[in-house]
Amino acid sequence: MYLSNNQTIVFISGAFMSHHYWEQWIVFFESKGYKAIAPPWLYKNDTAENLREQSLYDKIGSINLSELLSYYKEIIELLPEKPILIGHSYGGLIVQLLIQQDLGAAGICINSFPPAGFTLSKFSFYKTIFSFSCSLFSGQKTFLLSFKNWKHIYFNNNAAETQQYSYEKYLIPESKIIFRDLFFKNTSINFKRRHVPLFFISFSEDKIISPKLVFWNFKKYKNFHSITCYKEFQNKNHFIILDPQWKVTAQYTAQWLEKIF
Repeated sequence: MYLSNNQTIVFISGAFMSHHYWEQWIVFFESKGYKAIAPPWLYKNDTAENLREQSLYDKIGSINLSELLSYYKEIIELLPEKPILIGHSYGGLIVQLLIQQDLGAAGICINSFPPAGFTLSKFSFYKTIFSFSCSLFSGQKTFLLSFKNWKHIYFNNNAAETQQYSYEKYLIPESKIIFRDLFFKNTSINFKRRHVPLFFISFSEDKIISPKLVFWNFKKYKNFHSITCYKEFQNKNHFIILDPQWKVTAQYTAQWLEKIF
């Protein structure tokens, strides 16, 4: 199916990552008739190599969730119509929060960070975050995910050369503030509120956002007049965006959108 209405997709990146990791997805969805953009986070409109320069750390370290939401809201409001929002990891949580503000026509949350709300499923998630950022509440403003954590937690079950290449090409320092924000009420979702179609996607080998946690997120939505869907893919990890078989997920997402629209 080729769309004739040129509906826009806004891809929203996760933490630690250059927005350039969406490049293949943009080409794929443009081939389906969509317009597709992947705006970088605040202060991240550069290559990963340049963003790893120490001189830029202070700017990146000032990023917080409220600013990110306002930033994406400004981008969305410049578009001719509400876009489809596709977010990965932390970007998935941003999609949920933007949908709550009625800023999207539909939302796809890939391995989405969880919103506020207690669950035992979150224990492993928070334990993982603190394991690679034990100084999360220190005075240092940013931190860079180590290659060791990248290959064992984020990009596991991939070939070593693929892990190394993706780390060098896409990894950038991250603000500690955005991780602190996960503990506060600005990540709360009103799960009973009516919303546009939402699609949650998880992967069986994800070591930071388990399928159980994504499913909890999906099941929390309680409005019976709204469409909320869930799909778990097998034998893939957190960074499906860069996986050699990423197109399987992209195609499934495109088919879901065809059913919705």
